[in-house]
Amino acid sequence: MSTTIDARGLSCPQPVLMTLDEIKKGSDTEIVVLVDTDTSKENVARAAQSQGCTVTRIDPDGDGYQLFINRA
Repeated sequence: MSTTIDARGLSCPQPVLMTLDEIKKGSDTEIVVLVDTDTSKENVARAAQSQGCTVTRIDPDGDGYQLFINRA
């Protein structure tokens, strides 16, 4: 199963905090994060990796990105 976090329109650190909260819940193995800036994309990816997760894909999505994060 996967969880989707829609952080489009939010500025950092909000997308990072939302992602970290979902990682801490530990309910799903995959998290899909939607962001709309390069800064958010980079910060969310770095935060996920710092928690031992793997960013498996980053896909363009309209004016933003979809980050696919898997828990270890």
